[in-house]
Amino acid sequence: MKIHLSFSSQAKNHRLWILALTVLMVGNVLVSCRKTNTSSSDIGYLPKEPDYTDSTQWYTNERNGVADVFYIVSTEIGDYNLPDGIVGHLADTYADSLRLPLYGEMLGVDTLFCGNEVALNFYAPYYRQCSLQTVMEESAGSLWKEFAFADVERAFDHFLKHINQGRPFVLAGFSQGALAVRELLRRMDDDTYQRMVAAYVIGYHITKADLEECGHIKPATGPSDTGVTVCYNSVKTADCAIPSISGGNVVAINPVNWRTDNTPATLVTEPSPLLPVNEQRKDTLTVRLDTTSQLLLVDGYTATDYVLPLFGKEGNYHTREIWLYRDCLKQNIAQRVMAKKAE
Repeated sequence: MKIHLSFSSQAKNHRLWILALTVLMVGNVLVSCRKTNTSSSDIGYLPKEPDYTDSTQWYTNERNGVADVFYIVSTEIGDYNLPDGIVGHLADTYADSLRLPLYGEMLGVDTLFCGNEVALNFYAPYYRQCSLQTVMEESAGSLWKEFAFADVERAFDHFLKHINQGRPFVLAGFSQGALAVRELLRRMDDDTYQRMVAAYVIGYHITKADLEECGHIKPATGPSDTGVTVCYNSVKTADCAIPSISGGNVVAINPVNWRTDNTPATLVTEPSPLLPVNEQRKDTLTVRLDTTSQLLLVDGYTATDYVLPLFGKEGNYHTREIWLYRDCLKQNIAQRVMAKKAE
């Protein structure tokens, strides 16, 4: 097994391993939590473009796997000030202080997704993601496409040409990373799509227009169909939804029972990734898909440390989308991989 962590020795301390397993660090390591007005004409500091032939621009864990996971991290940085007073709105993938939160999520998701009897390789590129303050702005779209998604697209192209070697692959992302997954699907050629096991658009939306315009976005309807897209967003009640995250979504599946109707499922799990699991009392959750709003309605959740910084709300479980369903996702990825291998 070859593991390339692409990070300095400071990242190897015990505290980082705990941080990595939280998987939700959206904003927990924000350099600043003030709201700013940002547009593509006011990008502030422009970090160096990542070179994806440079191994330090990847988190890689090679296990001689039968398939690969290509994962795109969520929003893990906030706006930051440089010594000269210029504000940074995009992650600098060559700066350890800004790589650290991305690395934490990469390591955590790798641990949670790929620790299974089915060996999977895990690849995640560092990219110039937009800060949490920036993604809140209506003008963020052009900035994201010009820099953040352009990096992801180049990384995926490099992955296909130089790393994947024709193996089946899983495409997955959370939040800002899920948006990138959706956009990769819209641009994917047919030959590449034929090798895709499934895409996981976690904590974001897929619209009716996306379905109509992209034949490669096919909603998952069960636990083992391949070439499909898994999407879900969790809330206590439908009025807890955040429109910029789940608004307009028309694709959803319950990741506990892998059904697309409103049949409830029971999930027993530790509620918080921020505390040692052996010190927590497990929650018994009822998870049901509301087929009208296409939201997962979660009842019985007891944690209080989940609210997304800056624009989150009580009852919206966006920061827990991977943590709560981690065992379900791990098992399901393995199941879909084996189904793809059997085709």
